[in-house]
Amino acid sequence: MTTLTLGPVEIFILLFVTLGPLKLLGPFAHATSASDATVVRQVALRAFGLSTACVLAAGFVGSVVLSKWHVSLAAMTLTGGIIFFLVGLRQLLQQYETSPPPPPAPAPRPTNTTMVTALKLTFPGVVTPYGIAAVIALFVASASNERIEVIVALLVAVMVLNLVTMLFAHRILNGATALVLQVVGAVLGVLQVAFSVQIMLRGLHELGVPLR
Repeated sequence: MTTLTLGPVEIFILLFVTLGPLKLLGPFAHATSASDATVVRQVALRAFGLSTACVLAAGFVGSVVLSKWHVSLAAMTLTGGIIFFLVGLRQLLQQYETSPPPPPAPAPRPTNTTMVTALKLTFPGVVTPYGIAAVIALFVASASNERIEVIVALLVAVMVLNLVTMLFAHRILNGATALVLQVVGAVLGVLQVAFSVQIMLRGLHELGVPLR
């Protein structure tokens, strides 16, 4: 399946997996563990604004540079698949590692510290390299402005989900919800590795590499 054949639902799932909130919950909760509600809201809003602007800018600028450098969509697909695979495999292996819990993060003050925290959460927490690759590939494969508008709308929707997740991160991670999210994360990790292999196979096929 190429990016040209992806419908809105498939695009949303792709963006949710690569740029969505599941991988953001833990880091955000840790970074704001000693913060009050006002600081948490400030960090969440700034991270939301930064990540949305960065992803949109990376998508548009990256698609232009890709065209100028004459990089094929197949090569970009293969690159995104490799990054996606490495990150997914690392996340799977980390589940079997035991390490002492990190010390609680100091409470950021509602000044420039909140911006620093938001920046650290934005990249690579929200704006992942493979997420950028996915957005660039979607933009390059779009044959009309209407399709790009749909992609942008779905991208903003995923970023809004990230914002809601950050605002309620501490409540979400309380009780049995944390265990459910760990199970979901493990399942998505396996699916991410499998999906990345499929992406790489598709990129190799489009580059003309015989797979049989």
